[in-house]
Amino acid sequence: MDGATASLKLKHIDIDQGRVDQDARQVKTKFSKSFTTWFFPVGNDIRQIVVDWVNFLRREKLWGLDDPLFPATKIVVGETRNFETSGLDRTHWSSAGPIRAIFKGAFAMAVLPYCNPHSFRRTLALLGGEICKSPEEYKAWSQNLGHDNVLTTFSSYGDVGHLRQAEIIRSLGA
Repeated sequence: MDGATASLKLKHIDIDQGRVDQDARQVKTKFSKSFTTWFFPVGNDIRQIVVDWVNFLRREKLWGLDDPLFPATKIVVGETRNFETSGLDRTHWSSAGPIRAIFKGAFAMAVLPYCNPHSFRRTLALLGGEICKSPEEYKAWSQNLGHDNVLTTFSSYGDVGHLRQAEIIRSLGA
């Protein structure tokens, strides 16, 4: 997931339609598979963060469609002749490692335990299990995660904790 994130360009995101087109010819997707991800219903506040970021890159930085959605940090030689950060570079990260480092730093600043980028995928899969009310809805949710087979979503992310298992089984008998 973070490899795909590192390779996304501004042209891959359509804010108005609420989608990300993961074209495997340009995005480093797992198994080089192209698919569309529609924005998951996780709250307008989170959507607004994405909208603000895209608008910042397009309107304030005047970046084009082929520029990275998540650009690398620009490194320059500073006045002290040491390397320093200097804003955003119009290049993609060469690997997902810096993205994970940014996540670690953000979690530390928020005084939260670290969660790697892939854990958000697990959270989305679990959320789908809670809010989808039919097999068709969960299949659409699974496809939105990039899975052809809904069993991939179930087997990779569908664990039910013991306490929740007990709640479910007991409620079925009520």
